[in-house]
Formats: sequence, structure tokens, C-alpha cells
Amino acid sequence: MRRSALIAIAAGAVVVTAGTAAVAVGLNTADTGPPDSSPAATSSPLPPEETQAPDLVAADLGTSFLDEWVEDGRVVRRDEGGDTVSEGQAYGLFAALIADDEQRFDEVWDWTRAELLRPDGLMAWRWDDGKVVDDEPATDADLDAARALVLAGDRFGREDLRAEGVELATVIADRLTVQTAQGRILLPGLWAADREPYAYNPSYASPVAFQVLGAATGDPRWAELQAGSAQVTGTILDATDLPPDWAQVHADGLVEPMPGPRGGGDPVQYGFDAPRLLLRYAESCDPADVALAGRPLATLDREDELASRLDLGGGSLSSDESAFAYTARAASASASGDAEAASSDLERAAQFSVRYPTYYGASWVMLSTAMLTDDALGGCGTGEV
Repeated sequence: MRRSALIAIAAGAVVVTAGTAAVAVGLNTADTGPPDSSPAATSSPLPPEETQAPDLVAADLGTSFLDEWVEDGRVVRRDEGGDTVSEGQAYGLFAALIADDEQRFDEVWDWTRAELLRPDGLMAWRWDDGKVVDDEPATDADLDAARALVLAGDRFGREDLRAEGVELATVIADRLTVQTAQGRILLPGLWAADREPYAYNPSYASPVAFQVLGAATGDPRWAELQAGSAQVTGTILDATDLPPDWAQVHADGLVEPMPGPRGGGDPVQYGFDAPRLLLRYAESCDPADVALAGRPLATLDREDELASRLDLGGGSLSSDESAFAYTARAASASASGDAEAASSDLERAAQFSVRYPTYYGASWVMLSTAMLTDDALGGCGTGEV
């Protein structure tokens, strides 16, 4: 068998055998990677009488997110100290699109452009206490923002927004992609561009973003990204029950799950990054992408209560739950054609997000509802959830 067709498990990672997994000991738990969202699973709960979940109407959830988490165009992570990250600003742009609110889209983008935009056109990752405190870009945020800008240009009849989205997309394609034997893939940040094997975050791949930006730019690299990312995703899911938060891809195509962006930090896990892969593939208009999103359902559906962190065989690594975990299982159920199970998990996520309000949970209850039920973000939500 050719090496490029194999997937290996990196040292200090999860050993997967016959669909089961065990976490190796002696992991380096220091956070040595680039900035990334690793939110707490829960926050202080609200009293039961204040936890009525909202109806799962995407436009209403978009408006609620803007009302509750955005101040003067800045998405505030109040549950994480009041800072702002580029990912959050992209989610704010998505919220305004979902809510069909041009004014607040402009407010979020104006703040982002004024405070986070770097000279090269990418966004600095983290802002706190009135200034940028980490200038490193995070590719998922830039990709989501470029997609939002192009869609907003079309939605609101604004060539200025569309042009800014195309400009950002071109920088991403130029500086944050690389060719491997698996095809073209996204790099997680500029820090990964000159390191082979290449650090890789499976959840950054977004078939809908690739399609939207490819159509807007006419650049064939976006079709290459769509094909290469699907190839890597399929390779991962051929070898593990669940995708990892982080991996690395060798130039010759070998893919290895990793415990963090630079091989340190958390154990190899399906935690607060990897579930986004299921949502991003479930919203695709390509049946092959949707099928990939459905493959982990059998593993995720073994237990009714879903832990916020799992090993790659589906074993619990935490006793905590999170709204986010249930949105991803809903995506996998939807992709598998089980609308009833998808609806149940979305409702559960919404209830959990109200009971334990977090920026990340609120973001993904909103985004998953839109991704799975309508076309506000350019995808092919079934509308059946």
C-alpha cells in the first residue's frame, strides 16, 4: 500500500484499534500552538425558570446573537474575559447575514476592518483591552469572513463588500494554502507555511466557502481546495471513527492526528474544533460531502448524553457536556437523513446554550440552525430539521 494512502497516529496521541481508542500517557499539555478556540464546556448556569430555549428559527437566532454578544460592531466573549477574536467577528458577519441585517453587517465589518485588519489584508487573531494582543491570523476566521463578504455583496447589492471578499479570498489562496499528494489544503496560519509536515485543522475546511469563493474569484485553486480537503477528510474518516481537532499532512499525503497544532497541548481528541467539520460538510451542496458528515453518526449516537470531548474511538474524555457537541451530532444525523434526531439534538443544544450561556455555544446554535435549515450562508440546508 502506498504511504500516501495511510494514516498514522502521532506519538503521544490516541491509538485506534478496531474502532476503539485509548489515550496514551505522558502528553505535553502546554499550549504551544497558535491561537484557537478552546472554550470551556459550561459556564455558570442560569436558574431553571430562565432557561426556556428559543425557537429554532435561523433569522431570529441571528438577531439574538447580535443583540446579546455584539457591542458597537465588536463580538464580545464575555464568558472568556471580554476579549474579541477574529473568528467571533466572522461569526458576527454570519449572524447579520442570517438576520438579513445590512446595517449591523456594516457595523461588524467596520469594527473588524478598523481594529483587526493587517497590512497584508488578513485579520489579527485576538484583540483585548483596546488593542491587538496577538497579530497571528487564524485561517478559519479569514475564510468565513471572505465568504460572508461575498455573500453580503450579493445579498445587499453591494459591490464594495463583494470586492473586499474577493480580495481577502485571494490573499488566503496565495498565502494560506499548499499542495500535497492529497491535493491542495488549507494551512491553519502563516506560522505553518514553511513547516513540513504541515499542521492541519480538519474543521477549517469549508466546502461551501470553497464553492462561494471559487465562483466569485474564478480562481481554480478553490476547486482544488475543495477536492484536496475532501480527500484528507475521507482519509481521516477511513482510519478513525471521529476526526481529530488537529492533524498534520505530509507532502507525500500521509495524514497523522496530532495532540495540538504543534504536537503539544491537549491529547488527540474530538473536542472543540473537530465537530465543526461535520457542520461544514453537512451544509454542502455536494452529496459526497454530506455523506462524509454522516459517517461519524454511529459513533456519536452510542450514548444519548454526549460528552464535550471524546477520543477518536468515541470514548469520553470529559464528564462535561456542551451545546456545541449536540449541534455537530445534529449535523451528522441530518447528513444521514434522520431529521427527527437532528431536530432533537438542535433543540437540546439550544436548551443547553440558554442554561449555560457561552459565546461559543450561542455561536454554533445559531450557525448550525442556519447551516442545516436554510440557504442564508450559501449552503444547501435541507429545511427539514
